[in-house]
Amino acid sequence: MRRLDASDPGFAAAFDALVHDRRESASDVSADVAAIIARVKAEGDAALADYTARFDRFDLDASGWSISKEECAAAYEALAPELRVALDLAAERIRAYHAAQLPEDRDYRDAVGARLGARWRGVDAAGVYVPGGRAAYPSSVLMNVIPAKVAGVERIVMVTPTPDGWANPVVMAAAHIGGVDESWRVGGAHAVAALAYGTERIAPVDVVTGPGNAWVAEAKRQLYGVVGIDMVAGPSEIVVVADSRNDPHVIAADLMSQSEHDPTSQSILFTDDAEFADAVAAAVADVIPTLSTAATMQASWADNGAVIVVPTLGAAIPLCDRLAPEHLELAVDPVEAEALFAQVRHAGSVFLGRQTPEAIGDYVAGPNHVLPTGRRARFSSGLSVTDFMKRTSFLALDDESLVAIGPAAVALAEAEGLPAHALSVRNRLNKTNH
Repeated sequence: MRRLDASDPGFAAAFDALVHDRRESASDVSADVAAIIARVKAEGDAALADYTARFDRFDLDASGWSISKEECAAAYEALAPELRVALDLAAERIRAYHAAQLPEDRDYRDAVGARLGARWRGVDAAGVYVPGGRAAYPSSVLMNVIPAKVAGVERIVMVTPTPDGWANPVVMAAAHIGGVDESWRVGGAHAVAALAYGTERIAPVDVVTGPGNAWVAEAKRQLYGVVGIDMVAGPSEIVVVADSRNDPHVIAADLMSQSEHDPTSQSILFTDDAEFADAVAAAVADVIPTLSTAATMQASWADNGAVIVVPTLGAAIPLCDRLAPEHLELAVDPVEAEALFAQVRHAGSVFLGRQTPEAIGDYVAGPNHVLPTGRRARFSSGLSVTDFMKRTSFLALDDESLVAIGPAAVALAEAEGLPAHALSVRNRLNKTNH
């Protein structure tokens, strides 16, 4: 891992290199993904069956293409009681948080009597991608499906790879809790293409959300416009701003909570105490060998981790904004956490105080854990109810309001060289004047 000190002469250049590190897959997958998309569009189910046999090593026709609602319900009933309670609690909190996001319709008359407004409606169908390779995440099922349900989406379709034909029972249980309507045993870029274009078995959707590998992310990028997407997500990341009053091993575990996702994940510590920085680095070295994800954490921390010493914690915030991290922990006393938070401009989600680990946000807090990565928090936000909705504006004029604003529309249309636009308004004005 890198160790940087803001007082060093070369800090600006070293930090700039850290900010602009490209951690996405080094291999260019765009041509491969384009070929997969084109084949699914042309061949439909036959392409899905071939890719599934090739990548997931089982025969869809022999094993079954879908996971039924009854199977998902049975998986839920078979859960260990404590796990069922945990999933139910997570779902309840996620549902409550996202219900509060529902936008209100507007309908009003302005000063000239024109009726203006906007109406929100859920999309007809949404597709949710759930990974099934390196790890399967039932929490991601809840985080993607529940906002869609709250938004009023009528048909929710889950696609998930089932390597060697095995479906994760906890993912199935989460699909039951969330209310998934269809579950298909396909994954990868070909599954995203199937959601976008439809096949003989899978009807197309309007929006595709959910995390995935580089091929899945690239498929979503290429298919944006055919369908809506939540975001093009890259490797996970966390930035922790911490003072020396924290337990170094607690902060080390917070850093490793993201490093264990993938070797390309990134974990960064800012602190104003050099001795504490050393203590956290030593604690990371202690904790890694004790956990089952040690190899992944070690690779991530060695290649992408950083410990940065700054003169004050306040000085860390502009640097955090340049990173625009997916997750930002402010592990300080509550009053100071609020003061630092007030300065934050760019972060996917912020965790305030010493008792608020990012890992809580991944599961049961309520806010969505699908967040912008790779500095995209500068211009985008986490998944929300509105990602599954669209806003339709409306306008209604009467004679008086048309007379009040119509002449200006005629003038602007003529200035733009669009005489039919002008005539469309002028015809009505002429009738109104008579």
